Amino acid sequence: MATGKFWIILNPIAGKGKAAKQLPKIERFMRKSGCDFEIILTKRPGDAPDIVRNLLLAKGDVTVAAGGDGTCNEVANGLLMRSFQTTPPILGVLPIGRGNDFSSALGIPGDAEKAMRILLARNVRPLDVGFLKGGLFPTGRHFVNVVGIGFDTKVVFEAAKMKIKSDLSYALGVLITMIRYEPPPVIRMRWNENEITFPTTIVSVANGRRMGGVFYMNPNGQVDDGLFDICALPYQKTRRKLLKVIFRYLKGTQSGYEGVRTGKGSHFHLEAIEGGMAAHCDGETVCYDGKELEISCIPSALRVIGA
Repeated sequence: MATGKFWIILNPIAGKGKAAKQLPKIERFMRKSGCDFEIILTKRPGDAPDIVRNLLLAKGDVTVAAGGDGTCNEVANGLLMRSFQTTPPILGVLPIGRGNDFSSALGIPGDAEKAMRILLARNVRPLDVGFLKGGLFPTGRHFVNVVGIGFDTKVVFEAAKMKIKSDLSYALGVLITMIRYEPPPVIRMRWNENEITFPTTIVSVANGRRMGGVFYMNPNGQVDDGLFDICALPYQKTRRKLLKVIFRYLKGTQSGYEGVRTGKGSHFHLEAIEGGMAAHCDGETVCYDGKELEISCIPSALRVIGA
Protein backbone atom coordinates (compact mmCIF):
# COMPACT_ATOMS: atom_id res chain seq x y z
CA MET A 1 0.00 0.00 0.00
CA ALA A 2 1.30 3.47 -0.92
CA THR A 3 2.42 5.62 1.96
CA GLY A 4 3.23 9.25 2.42
CA LYS A 5 2.24 12.19 4.52
CA PHE A 6 -1.03 14.07 4.09
CA TRP A 7 -0.48 17.83 4.20
CA ILE A 8 -3.98 19.21 4.78
CA ILE A 9 -4.32 22.87 3.81
CA LEU A 10 -7.58 23.92 5.45
CA ASN A 11 -9.33 27.18 4.68
CA PRO A 12 -11.37 27.91 7.85
CA ILE A 13 -13.55 30.54 6.17
CA ALA A 14 -14.59 28.28 3.26
CA GLY A 15 -18.34 27.84 3.09
CA LYS A 16 -18.77 31.06 5.09
CA GLY A 17 -17.04 29.43 8.07
CA LYS A 18 -18.53 25.96 7.66
CA ALA A 19 -15.10 24.45 7.00
CA ALA A 20 -13.71 25.48 10.41
CA LYS A 21 -16.38 23.38 12.13
CA GLN A 22 -15.07 20.27 10.32
CA LEU A 23 -11.58 20.60 11.82
CA PRO A 24 -12.16 18.44 14.97
CA LYS A 25 -13.76 15.68 12.87
CA ILE A 26 -10.85 15.70 10.40
CA GLU A 27 -8.27 15.55 13.21
CA ARG A 28 -10.05 12.65 14.95
CA PHE A 29 -10.45 10.64 11.76
CA MET A 30 -6.88 11.09 10.55
CA ARG A 31 -5.43 10.34 13.98
CA LYS A 32 -7.54 7.20 14.29
CA SER A 33 -6.44 6.06 10.81
CA GLY A 34 -2.82 6.02 11.98
CA CYS A 35 -1.56 7.89 8.94
CA ASP A 36 1.03 10.66 8.99
CA PHE A 37 -0.67 14.03 8.59
CA GLU A 38 -0.38 17.71 9.36
CA ILE A 39 -3.12 20.34 9.20
CA ILE A 40 -2.18 23.88 8.22
CA LEU A 41 -4.80 26.63 8.41
CA THR A 42 -4.79 29.45 5.91
CA LYS A 43 -5.04 32.93 7.40
CA ARG A 44 -6.21 35.02 4.46
CA PRO A 45 -7.29 34.71 0.79
CA GLY A 46 -4.28 33.99 -1.41
CA ASP A 47 -2.38 32.36 1.47
CA ALA A 48 -2.43 28.75 0.25
CA PRO A 49 -0.15 29.01 -2.83
CA ASP A 50 2.77 30.28 -0.74
CA ILE A 51 2.14 27.68 1.97
CA VAL A 52 2.09 24.84 -0.56
CA ARG A 53 5.09 26.10 -2.51
CA ASN A 54 7.22 25.92 0.66
CA LEU A 55 6.10 22.51 1.96
CA LEU A 56 8.81 19.87 2.47
CA LEU A 57 7.10 17.32 0.25
CA ALA A 58 8.55 13.83 -0.04
CA LYS A 59 7.77 11.14 -2.59
CA GLY A 60 4.24 9.85 -2.06
CA ASP A 61 3.09 12.85 -0.04
CA VAL A 62 -0.38 14.23 -0.75
CA THR A 63 -1.27 17.92 -0.52
CA VAL A 64 -4.95 18.16 0.41
CA ALA A 65 -7.15 21.15 -0.36
CA ALA A 66 -9.69 21.26 2.48
CA GLY A 67 -12.27 23.87 1.55
CA GLY A 68 -14.19 24.82 -1.57
CA ASP A 69 -13.27 25.34 -5.20
CA GLY A 70 -11.27 28.47 -4.40
CA THR A 71 -9.11 26.47 -1.99
CA CYS A 72 -8.56 23.77 -4.64
CA ASN A 73 -7.55 26.49 -7.07
CA GLU A 74 -5.02 28.00 -4.66
CA VAL A 75 -3.51 24.65 -3.62
CA ALA A 76 -3.17 23.57 -7.25
CA ASN A 77 -1.46 26.86 -8.09
CA GLY A 78 0.93 26.32 -5.19
CA LEU A 79 1.83 22.81 -6.38
CA LEU A 80 2.49 24.08 -9.89
CA MET A 81 4.87 26.73 -8.54
CA ARG A 82 7.14 23.95 -7.27
CA SER A 83 10.00 22.41 -9.22
CA PHE A 84 9.43 18.83 -10.30
CA GLN A 85 11.14 17.03 -13.14
CA THR A 86 9.13 13.90 -13.87
CA THR A 87 6.29 12.73 -11.64
CA PRO A 88 3.79 15.51 -10.86
CA PRO A 89 2.79 16.03 -7.21
CA ILE A 90 -0.45 14.59 -5.85
CA LEU A 91 -3.48 16.74 -5.03
CA GLY A 92 -6.17 15.55 -2.63
CA VAL A 93 -9.55 17.19 -1.98
CA LEU A 94 -11.73 17.45 1.12
CA PRO A 95 -14.85 19.26 -0.14
CA ILE A 96 -15.93 21.23 2.93
CA GLY A 97 -16.70 24.52 1.20
CA ARG A 98 -19.86 25.72 -0.49
CA GLY A 99 -20.15 24.72 -4.14
CA ASN A 100 -17.58 21.88 -4.15
CA ASP A 101 -17.89 21.57 -7.91
CA PHE A 102 -14.39 20.34 -8.74
CA SER A 103 -14.67 17.46 -6.28
CA SER A 104 -17.90 16.31 -7.92
CA ALA A 105 -16.00 15.63 -11.15
CA LEU A 106 -13.71 13.32 -9.15
CA GLY A 107 -16.62 11.43 -7.61
CA ILE A 108 -15.83 12.73 -4.11
CA PRO A 109 -18.93 13.13 -1.90
CA GLY A 110 -19.62 16.17 0.27
CA ASP A 111 -19.59 14.09 3.46
CA ALA A 112 -16.23 14.75 5.13
CA GLU A 113 -15.74 11.24 6.52
CA LYS A 114 -16.52 9.55 3.19
CA ALA A 115 -14.18 11.98 1.43
CA MET A 116 -11.39 11.12 3.89
CA ARG A 117 -11.85 7.43 3.24
CA ILE A 118 -11.33 8.13 -0.45
CA LEU A 119 -8.13 10.01 0.41
CA LEU A 120 -6.79 7.04 2.37
CA ALA A 121 -7.58 4.68 -0.54
CA ARG A 122 -5.14 6.73 -2.69
CA ASN A 123 -6.72 6.06 -6.07
CA VAL A 124 -4.41 8.37 -8.03
CA ARG A 125 -5.18 9.51 -11.58
CA PRO A 126 -3.82 12.19 -13.95
CA LEU A 127 -5.32 15.69 -13.76
CA ASP A 128 -5.40 18.20 -16.60
CA VAL A 129 -4.95 21.80 -15.48
CA GLY A 130 -5.95 25.03 -17.20
CA PHE A 131 -3.82 28.13 -17.66
CA LEU A 132 -5.54 31.48 -18.13
CA LYS A 133 -4.01 34.82 -19.13
CA GLY A 134 -5.92 38.11 -18.96
CA GLY A 135 -7.76 40.43 -16.62
CA LEU A 136 -6.24 40.44 -13.13
CA PHE A 137 -3.75 37.77 -14.27
CA PRO A 138 -1.80 39.21 -17.24
CA THR A 139 1.06 36.76 -16.62
CA GLY A 140 -1.32 33.85 -16.06
CA ARG A 141 -3.00 31.70 -13.43
CA HIS A 142 -3.82 28.01 -13.29
CA PHE A 143 -7.29 26.59 -12.67
CA VAL A 144 -8.71 23.09 -12.25
CA ASN A 145 -12.46 23.30 -12.87
CA VAL A 146 -13.95 26.01 -15.08
CA VAL A 147 -13.65 29.48 -16.54
CA GLY A 148 -17.03 31.21 -16.66
CA ILE A 149 -17.84 34.33 -18.65
CA GLY A 150 -21.01 36.41 -18.63
CA PHE A 151 -24.26 35.75 -16.80
CA ASP A 152 -23.00 32.85 -14.68
CA THR A 153 -19.99 34.88 -13.57
CA LYS A 154 -22.23 37.69 -12.35
CA VAL A 155 -24.21 35.06 -10.43
CA VAL A 156 -20.97 33.92 -8.76
CA PHE A 157 -20.13 37.52 -7.87
CA GLU A 158 -23.58 38.03 -6.31
CA ALA A 159 -23.46 34.73 -4.39
CA ALA A 160 -20.06 35.63 -2.93
CA LYS A 161 -21.57 38.73 -1.31
CA MET A 162 -24.16 36.72 0.63
CA LYS A 163 -23.94 35.36 4.17
CA ILE A 164 -25.97 32.28 3.23
CA LYS A 165 -23.87 29.10 3.45
CA SER A 166 -25.90 26.82 1.19
CA ASP A 167 -26.42 26.57 -2.57
CA LEU A 168 -29.43 28.86 -2.06
CA SER A 169 -26.98 31.75 -2.46
CA TYR A 170 -26.48 30.77 -6.11
CA ALA A 171 -30.24 30.58 -6.71
CA LEU A 172 -30.65 34.06 -5.25
CA GLY A 173 -27.70 35.21 -7.35
CA VAL A 174 -29.52 34.00 -10.46
CA LEU A 175 -32.63 36.00 -9.52
CA ILE A 176 -30.67 39.19 -8.84
CA THR A 177 -28.66 38.90 -12.05
CA MET A 178 -31.79 38.11 -14.06
CA ILE A 179 -33.60 41.18 -12.72
CA ARG A 180 -30.74 43.38 -13.86
CA TYR A 181 -30.14 41.41 -17.10
CA GLU A 182 -27.60 43.74 -18.68
CA PRO A 183 -26.83 43.61 -22.43
CA PRO A 184 -24.12 40.99 -23.14
CA PRO A 185 -20.81 41.60 -24.91
CA VAL A 186 -20.15 40.52 -28.48
CA ILE A 187 -17.39 37.91 -28.16
CA ARG A 188 -15.15 36.43 -30.83
CA MET A 189 -14.18 32.87 -29.82
CA ARG A 190 -11.48 30.79 -31.48
CA TRP A 191 -10.48 27.19 -30.75
CA ASN A 192 -8.91 24.57 -33.03
CA GLU A 193 -10.21 25.47 -36.50
CA ASN A 194 -13.38 27.09 -35.16
CA GLU A 195 -14.26 30.77 -34.97
CA ILE A 196 -17.61 32.24 -33.92
CA THR A 197 -18.70 35.77 -33.09
CA PHE A 198 -22.01 36.75 -31.53
CA PRO A 199 -23.60 38.48 -28.51
CA THR A 200 -23.04 35.90 -25.80
CA THR A 201 -24.92 35.56 -22.53
CA ILE A 202 -22.91 32.64 -21.09
CA VAL A 203 -19.59 31.10 -22.09
CA SER A 204 -17.90 28.31 -20.16
CA VAL A 205 -14.53 26.70 -20.83
CA ALA A 206 -14.54 23.69 -18.56
CA ASN A 207 -12.31 20.90 -17.32
CA GLY A 208 -14.82 19.67 -14.73
CA ARG A 209 -18.57 19.30 -15.07
CA ARG A 210 -20.35 21.58 -12.64
CA MET A 211 -20.40 25.16 -11.34
CA GLY A 212 -22.32 26.88 -8.57
CA GLY A 213 -23.26 23.58 -6.97
CA VAL A 214 -26.13 22.91 -9.40
CA PHE A 215 -25.23 24.12 -12.92
CA TYR A 216 -23.81 21.45 -15.25
CA MET A 217 -21.72 23.58 -17.60
CA ASN A 218 -19.97 20.52 -19.06
CA PRO A 219 -21.94 17.39 -18.08
CA ASN A 220 -19.71 14.96 -20.01
CA GLY A 221 -16.37 16.46 -19.00
CA GLN A 222 -13.35 14.34 -18.09
CA VAL A 223 -10.51 15.86 -16.07
CA ASP A 224 -7.87 13.66 -17.72
CA ASP A 225 -8.70 13.63 -21.45
CA GLY A 226 -6.30 16.43 -22.43
CA LEU A 227 -9.13 18.65 -23.69
CA PHE A 228 -11.50 21.31 -22.37
CA ASP A 229 -15.13 21.81 -23.38
CA ILE A 230 -16.55 25.13 -24.52
CA CYS A 231 -20.26 25.95 -24.36
CA ALA A 232 -21.54 29.32 -25.61
CA LEU A 233 -25.12 30.49 -25.16
CA PRO A 234 -26.20 33.33 -27.50
CA TYR A 235 -28.04 36.37 -26.17
CA GLN A 236 -31.60 35.61 -25.05
CA LYS A 237 -33.85 38.56 -25.82
CA THR A 238 -36.26 38.03 -22.93
CA ARG A 239 -35.89 36.96 -19.31
CA ARG A 240 -38.41 34.22 -19.96
CA LYS A 241 -36.20 32.67 -22.64
CA LEU A 242 -33.15 33.01 -20.42
CA LEU A 243 -34.90 31.29 -17.52
CA LYS A 244 -35.96 28.47 -19.83
CA VAL A 245 -32.39 27.71 -20.88
CA ILE A 246 -31.03 28.12 -17.32
CA PHE A 247 -33.26 25.22 -16.29
CA ARG A 248 -31.48 23.19 -18.96
CA TYR A 249 -28.14 23.93 -17.28
CA LEU A 250 -29.54 22.35 -14.12
CA LYS A 251 -29.84 19.08 -16.04
CA GLY A 252 -26.89 19.57 -18.40
CA THR A 253 -29.10 19.51 -21.51
CA GLN A 254 -28.29 23.01 -22.81
CA SER A 255 -26.34 21.71 -25.81
CA GLY A 256 -29.65 20.83 -27.47
CA TYR A 257 -30.99 24.37 -27.13
CA GLU A 258 -31.32 26.58 -30.21
CA GLY A 259 -28.14 28.49 -31.04
CA VAL A 260 -25.91 26.94 -28.35
CA ARG A 261 -22.42 26.20 -29.65
CA THR A 262 -20.24 23.51 -28.10
CA GLY A 263 -16.87 21.99 -28.83
CA LYS A 264 -13.61 20.61 -27.46
CA GLY A 265 -10.11 21.99 -27.68
CA SER A 266 -6.80 22.54 -25.96
CA HIS A 267 -6.41 26.27 -26.61
CA PHE A 268 -9.05 29.03 -26.64
CA HIS A 269 -8.90 32.73 -27.45
CA LEU A 270 -11.79 35.00 -26.46
CA GLU A 271 -12.01 38.65 -27.41
CA ALA A 272 -14.77 41.13 -26.56
CA ILE A 273 -15.16 43.22 -29.70
CA GLU A 274 -18.14 45.08 -28.20
CA GLY A 275 -18.59 45.57 -24.45
CA GLY A 276 -16.52 43.74 -21.84
CA MET A 277 -16.35 40.28 -20.29
CA ALA A 278 -17.06 39.47 -16.65
CA ALA A 279 -15.04 36.31 -15.95
CA HIS A 280 -14.00 33.98 -13.13
CA CYS A 281 -11.91 30.85 -12.84
CA ASP A 282 -12.91 28.35 -10.15
CA GLY A 283 -14.99 31.12 -8.57
CA GLU A 284 -12.02 33.52 -8.36
CA THR A 285 -12.50 36.90 -10.06
CA VAL A 286 -10.59 37.30 -13.33
CA CYS A 287 -12.15 40.50 -14.64
CA TYR A 288 -15.29 42.62 -14.48
CA ASP A 289 -14.98 44.24 -17.91
CA GLY A 290 -12.19 42.34 -19.70
CA LYS A 291 -11.33 42.52 -23.37
CA GLU A 292 -9.21 39.43 -24.03
CA LEU A 293 -8.59 35.99 -22.50
CA GLU A 294 -6.25 33.14 -23.48
CA ILE A 295 -7.06 29.71 -22.04
CA SER A 296 -4.92 26.59 -22.49
CA CYS A 297 -5.17 23.00 -21.29
CA ILE A 298 -2.03 21.43 -19.80
CA PRO A 299 -2.56 17.65 -19.97
CA SER A 300 -1.65 15.60 -16.86
CA ALA A 301 -0.04 18.62 -15.14
CA LEU A 302 -0.87 17.14 -11.71
CA ARG A 303 -2.05 13.89 -10.19
CA VAL A 304 -5.21 13.76 -8.10
CA ILE A 305 -6.93 11.32 -5.76
CA GLY A 306 -10.46 10.44 -6.87
CA ALA A 307 -13.13 7.88 -6.14
